[in-house]
Amino acid sequence: MVTDLTRLPLRGQNGAFHVVVESPRGSTVKLKYEATLKAFSISRPLTRGLRYPFDWGFIPSTKGPDGDPLDVMVYWDDTTWPGVVLPSRALGVLQVDQKKRGGKPGERERNDRILAVPVSSTRAEHLQTYQQLSKREREELEHFFLAAVHFEDKDARILGWEGPEGAERMLRQYALTEG
Repeated sequence: MVTDLTRLPLRGQNGAFHVVVESPRGSTVKLKYEATLKAFSISRPLTRGLRYPFDWGFIPSTKGPDGDPLDVMVYWDDTTWPGVVLPSRALGVLQVDQKKRGGKPGERERNDRILAVPVSSTRAEHLQTYQQLSKREREELEHFFLAAVHFEDKDARILGWEGPEGAERMLRQYALTEG
């Protein structure tokens, strides 16, 4: 039996939320988990010269405003591979809006990205909030997210940052089940 990774429990031990890695750090293609196939497929190549700065994935048992599981970037200096589940905690949320998929002209939807660290990352255990990252690091993450979709018909805009409490609020709001 093959597992549908989007239906894994939202949370694990000690309240950590699960992150399913889709595109590992250094990847030059955006991988997407296809629940109907129960497999990963290539969504699209990134813009030439661009690569994921950290592991990228989704939070299972959630469904965001765009209809997909919540997006998450895992801030740490290791690299995993697609399908790895990382128990994590939030540093914050990069608030993003974009053209609504299949929407009317001018219609927009939120597609926020949670910034998290794995609970097992001893090098990041001192980090409690995105504000502890340098301004330059935060700006580089913003730039990455805009550059990654520059040639897509998304017209993404950065709205700002919110702390870990904002991420937890999103998890409660968009949880399909609290597993």
